[in-house]
Amino acid sequence: MRTGKIERKTAETDIFVEVNLDGTGVYDIATGIGFLDHMVEQFSRHSLIDVTMQVKGDLHIDQHHTTEDSAIALGQALAQALGDKAGIGRYGEAHSPMDEALIRVVLDISGRPYLVWKARFTQEKLGEWDTELIEHWFHSVSQAAELTLHAQVLYGTNNHHICEGLYKGFARAMRQAVELDARKGGAVPSTKGQLGG
Repeated sequence: MRTGKIERKTAETDIFVEVNLDGTGVYDIATGIGFLDHMVEQFSRHSLIDVTMQVKGDLHIDQHHTTEDSAIALGQALAQALGDKAGIGRYGEAHSPMDEALIRVVLDISGRPYLVWKARFTQEKLGEWDTELIEHWFHSVSQAAELTLHAQVLYGTNNHHICEGLYKGFARAMRQAVELDARKGGAVPSTKGQLGG
């Protein structure tokens, strides 16, 4: 079982995250931000990665710390579950349609964190969640999980659809990338013999 568990406690947030890369998309998410819960649930269901995420954050200040720290903890749990990354597909890509919107997400579990973000939102909030934090969530998870991640909205007008398409695309790309490939015989998918570092 490829699992990861992170407990992160600071003056700003108290977080527990657990993942199972070989799951079925079962989730238990409570961040205190309804729309963020909905997006992490989409990630779990469509990646087939089981995710438990329990967050107590300083939401009386704003949503920044809860968003950032939950993404860091999720990324760290994913990295822990991946271990030395032996035998994984490594690369993943998905085109994610959501009604009028079409999103492309491409990633490499490279050990070299980098985010290319080609998305924007035309409203300040989705539910109660500040849309400016969506890019920050993806930046934080890509840094912590050491992903090279490219996310691009090809077209779309509905902000909810665009955001959900980004999370579903990320999920489907991660599903491809973390899956074990029997043809690799357990080898790390790099001519260097390691990923990152």
